[in-house]
Amino acid sequence: MKSRLLTAFMILALLVVACSSCQTQGRARGDESKVHVGVVFDIGGKDDRSFNAAAWEGAKLAAKDLPIVLRDVEPGDPTSIEPAMRAFAERGYDLIIGVGFAQTPIMQQVAKDYPNTSFAIIDGVVAPDEQLPNVAYLLFKEHQGSYLVGMIAARKSQTGVLGFIGGMDVPLIHKFATGFEEGAQSVNPNVRVITNYVGVTDAAWNNPGKGKELALAQIGKGADVIFTAAGNSGLGAFDAVEQNNKFVIGVDANQNWVKPGFVLTSMVKRVDTAVYQTIKDRVENAFKGGVHVYGLENDGVAYALDKYNAALIPPAVLGEVEAAKQKIINGQIEVTDAMAK
Repeated sequence: MKSRLLTAFMILALLVVACSSCQTQGRARGDESKVHVGVVFDIGGKDDRSFNAAAWEGAKLAAKDLPIVLRDVEPGDPTSIEPAMRAFAERGYDLIIGVGFAQTPIMQQVAKDYPNTSFAIIDGVVAPDEQLPNVAYLLFKEHQGSYLVGMIAARKSQTGVLGFIGGMDVPLIHKFATGFEEGAQSVNPNVRVITNYVGVTDAAWNNPGKGKELALAQIGKGADVIFTAAGNSGLGAFDAVEQNNKFVIGVDANQNWVKPGFVLTSMVKRVDTAVYQTIKDRVENAFKGGVHVYGLENDGVAYALDKYNAALIPPAVLGEVEAAKQKIINGQIEVTDAMAK
């Protein structure tokens, strides 16, 4: 018993030391009746204008609409993630959301230790016989959305050469790459896609300098449209295309506004919707563990069209893409899921 108490104390102490950007995690006095939600971001941070930012938008909207108390942690490194989760759980938070597949094994362990707490992991899943009833595994059909932006990229390209920059070289990001290439080749069988990854560790999500370096190399090989699925690292490609009058495709959040005129579109992954719905379910006592999947059929993925890029994509191309979207939903077009191989 003493060792357990000591461990809990050390975890809470570590949280204070490791999470310099943490907000106060204790249950707010006077708000005991509200649902307390804690969000643990990956090391890219909630201001990455991509994956983490999308999750944060969903959480903030929930805080505006629903009777919740929202707190978040931006761990400075991967070792701070577990202490952050345990601190939320130890202080009685009702729902803990982990942003990013890398947190899956950590959440599995913490969720086992706190079976009466609800958890949700974005992009993470385990084998069916290992899934926990108090964990919601939020997954997306990234390959479907990537197929559509691949079509747009191939139609826009003047060189027939496209680029793909992934963050961490893992199966999840292979889904983006495979879908993108299949979509591009569906409208131009001769198109060539140059694929590079920033790295093989968590640091790959937060290295815009490397992202720019890879983009410049791809441009040097003829790529005139580059799709990034690299978190904060992808922002380096935005600088590269602007300097060389090429195009980039954003990811996760709508990034069309980041470099207006140079962002052809964005493959929007509705992490915000998934986070909002999960919080809403917990508030309404309708939370369910297990796998929750978001695809084209329920607007879980999409391509972004707004005032920043409407003039860049001809109506005929949009019509072609919309037709393909419906065929994917109907099962007439099957996009390869690289993670299912």
